[in-house]
Amino acid sequence: MKRRTFLQLAAGAALAGTGSLGFQPARAAGKDIVYLTPGLDLPFWRYLAKGVESAAKAKGYGFQALDSHNSPQTQLQNAQDSIAKGVAGIVISPTDSSTAPSVLALAAKAGIPVVIGDIGTNSGDYASFIISNNYDGAKGVGEALAAALKAKGWEGGSVGLITISQARKNGQARTKGFRDGLAAGGWTGKEAGLQQMQSYTTDETFKFTQDMLTANPDMRGLFIQTDQPALGALRAIKAARRGSDLLVAAFDGIPEFVDLLKSKQIVASGMQQPYLMGQKSGEALLAKLAGGTVEKEVSVPILVVTSENIDKELPIVKETVFANEMK
Repeated sequence: MKRRTFLQLAAGAALAGTGSLGFQPARAAGKDIVYLTPGLDLPFWRYLAKGVESAAKAKGYGFQALDSHNSPQTQLQNAQDSIAKGVAGIVISPTDSSTAPSVLALAAKAGIPVVIGDIGTNSGDYASFIISNNYDGAKGVGEALAAALKAKGWEGGSVGLITISQARKNGQARTKGFRDGLAAGGWTGKEAGLQQMQSYTTDETFKFTQDMLTANPDMRGLFIQTDQPALGALRAIKAARRGSDLLVAAFDGIPEFVDLLKSKQIVASGMQQPYLMGQKSGEALLAKLAGGTVEKEVSVPILVVTSENIDKELPIVKETVFANEMK
């Protein structure tokens, strides 16, 4: 009991202070918007957080980003602490779709509105769901990779997948979309295997890629379903001296991708627009708090950025994907 009390006090003190990203403290109880995120070590969630922050501050709300570190238990604890503090509303990007209902149930009981920013939920009540069209985006990536393979005469080579959790609805959509895109693009090879990320690190993806290359010497393509871990795959490909005979496709985007696309080390990436998603998530929550009508689901387009169109797409990518962090 004493430990529980200590944890509540400690979490409450942390919540009242500066956020994980250096955001300003809440101005008053009930005037704080909290964003529960899977992991701020991934740029995607940091960009989305900045979008929520911009919408909150535009309406005079304080903002706090709480990192779940990809742990359902930490996510639930963060939600409990936020609700106990009396925040005005919550935006959540769940650790996966099966962990969201417990948070939604707690918030509903407390009368605190929740907007889901990406990933989704298996059940529960929420004000709005802001989601990218993951299927279409991944399908476009699959088609682009198939075209690049065909241009090399490698359409019969195997293709590996390193995916985000397939317990997430967006992960399921990316996998299906990519497979359908490959088929639509005329790829005739076999799948070299599928590995699901757990820690979402470059080291994890490095190891997955090493294993796939060893088991599939004929592998000609690789799809990594999120941004920063793709750098680990490229490192493994370089170490194996396979850079000249294997094509890489990715998802999401980080500034490093710009030069990698231009040099064709990555042939295509389906870039979600996390800053824009964060803005729309925050705006939906604030509209709900103001008593307005909120769309139950808002779909944000995905930019399929390739080695051929990167220069044309770069101005919008800098703003809506990279949250203006890239000069």
